Amino acid sequence: MSRAIAMIGGTGPLGMGLALRLTRAGEAVLIGSRDAARAQEAAETIQKRAGSGAQISGLENSAAVAATDLLALTVPFEGAAALLKQLKPAFRPGSILIDATVPLAAGVGGRASRTLGIWQGSAAQQTAELVPKDVSVVAAFQNVSAEVLNGDDDVDCDVIVCSDDPNATQAAIALAAKIPRIRAIDGGKLENARIVEQITALLIGLNIRHKGHGGVRITGLPDSAYKSA
Repeated sequence: MSRAIAMIGGTGPLGMGLALRLTRAGEAVLIGSRDAARAQEAAETIQKRAGSGAQISGLENSAAVAATDLLALTVPFEGAAALLKQLKPAFRPGSILIDATVPLAAGVGGRASRTLGIWQGSAAQQTAELVPKDVSVVAAFQNVSAEVLNGDDDVDCDVIVCSDDPNATQAAIALAAKIPRIRAIDGGKLENARIVEQITALLIGLNIRHKGHGGVRITGLPDSAYKSA
């Protein structure tokens, strides 16, 4: 079995959805939360849905970060900077951090179909400035519906992965590809995350307008570009 993945702030809809799907795929998952009891309660909820063989546990965020070198940031964007500053000493050297956050204007009272301007260029680039220098940040999972992840239907969506570290890119691609029907695609450097994040706001607007839970599919690339389960 591969190393465990920790969901930082994993008791929200996105963290719970990713934890459920990855646990079902046979991955070991750690749910992180500011409250260890809440994290354990969330882990028990997923355990019931994923089955008795599911490998999942709940920990306080700093303990979850210290327990593995593969992590996902799944908190709302507006709380990410303060949390990362608090957790900075807990990161293992050489860790890979998957940033799934999106700077939606809804976090500051605006519309969910708009993104905020980030001085660094994207939420993922901001994250890269806040974690230790030897932690590799990779952007992924921004365009996947949390509601779909928390359901039982297939996730009919591509995951675009962006990072400046090829090893981090491959780790995130391999993880995404464990979820049935998801195709993972190398989206290039971390700076491209700003485009991927903006697609989320577009999808939210479309889903509100058409009352759906749409994702994205990239077409016309050679088969070698797509990694899927």
